Formats: sequence, structure tokens, C-alpha cells
Amino acid sequence: MRIGELAALAGVSTRTVRHYHHMGLLPEPVRLANGYRSYGLRHAVVLARVRRLAELGLSLDEIRDVLADDRGRDLREVLGELDADLAREQEELAGRRARLAELLAQTDLHPDAAVSPGMAELLGRLRSPGSRSADLDRDLLALMDSAAGPAERDRIVELMRPLTEPGALAAGHALWARLDELAGAGPADPRVAALAADLAEHIPRELAAVILSRLPAGPQEQPGGDEWLAAVSGELSPAQAEVVRLAVAVLRDRA
Repeated sequence: MRIGELAALAGVSTRTVRHYHHMGLLPEPVRLANGYRSYGLRHAVVLARVRRLAELGLSLDEIRDVLADDRGRDLREVLGELDADLAREQEELAGRRARLAELLAQTDLHPDAAVSPGMAELLGRLRSPGSRSADLDRDLLALMDSAAGPAERDRIVELMRPLTEPGALAAGHALWARLDELAGAGPADPRVAALAADLAEHIPRELAAVILSRLPAGPQEQPGGDEWLAAVSGELSPAQAEVVRLAVAVLRDRA
């Protein structure tokens, strides 16, 4: 039979058949005198088997390994691994759906709620209406939460909790207010150095270590290592950006 007939018999496209040839999954048939491929029943059986394994979720590389073992021993092993992968995906999906159910049950759904539950609670306590600096800090925390794994998310939240205590929270609001006052100021503003030192002092040491571990190395260790500062600077005035830069330098020295 011709390639079109084989493809129709197996329920795939002729392009898929040619791709399987290229991947080594389907043996090349003999060619007739006119140059056309001539397929037999064996090709149809192999093609149908490849399609069934692909529908089970095996990659083409895994299918090739399975087909190389006619006794099926490798197939059982690969299918077992696939079943374990699907079980993990199912568990993760169930967790996501449970989180979505929690979000949908909220009457006042805020964008911050899309982060992990612990971080959402934390961001709610760190609100400072009208402060652009506070909003930027919250955005950076939400970004950190999204990039972290589950265990690290929980650790970050626990390390941040002391900053939500009444005294520390009041100090944080004062720091945000001082940062807001530097909007439009230049990097040589005399308030910059003192604010940078106070900001670095406000951050608990363990939390500072986590923050620094997620930042690139300094420019003296890795060229261009502080590109994130350039990105943050686009949201800040020159004076505010200098405060952040100096505060990070203090944290690195302190570490």
C-alpha cells in the first residue's frame, strides 16, 4: 500500500508517517521501481503501536526505546514511570483547583490574592494606601513568591512576619514615606545615605540572606550582575534607586 493508504489505516497524517521514519520509529519500506514506497501489514502494526503509546503520553524517544525491546520489559518500566508522573501532576492539579476554590469564595477578590495564601495574608498587612514605594515593595514580594518553590515561599513568609508586628510595621510605613519624599530627587540628595542605612537595618538578617541569595552576584564578581537594579530603577527616581543600591550594598557587607 502507498503512504496515504497506510496513514489512513492508522488514523494519522502522511506527514506523521514521514516524521516517524525520520525519528527511526517506523522502518523504511522497500521502494518500487517507480520510486514509491510500498508498505505492508507489518508497517501498519508498528505505526498503530506507536500511535497508541503516544496517546498514553510517552515521548517519541521513550517509544523508540520501548520498540527496541520486543519482550516488553522496558515498556512496563516506562509505563510505571509515566503513571508516577501523571499521579504527581494530578496531585498538583488538585492543589491548584483547591486554591482556585478558595479565591473564588472570596467576596473581595484582590489581585494580590493570586499569590500563595501566606503571602496574600502578608501583603494585606503590609498595605500602605497612597505610598508608591509600598506598592513597589509588595510587587517585588509577589514576584519573589511566584518564583519560589513551596518550601521557600513558607520560609519567606515566616521571615517576613516580624515586619508585620505593630512597631516594625510603623517603622516600615515611615521608611516608605521617606522613600516617597525622594520622588524627583537626584542620587546626591543628602537624605539618601541615611535612608539606605535605616532600610538595611530594618530588614531582619535571615530575610536579608534569602533576598541576597535570589539576587545575582555583584558587579565586582559577575559583570552585569546587578541588572535587576537597573530594572527596579526604571520604577524609581534617581534618589530612590540610589537608596536601594546602597541598601543592598550594606546588606552584602553585613552578610
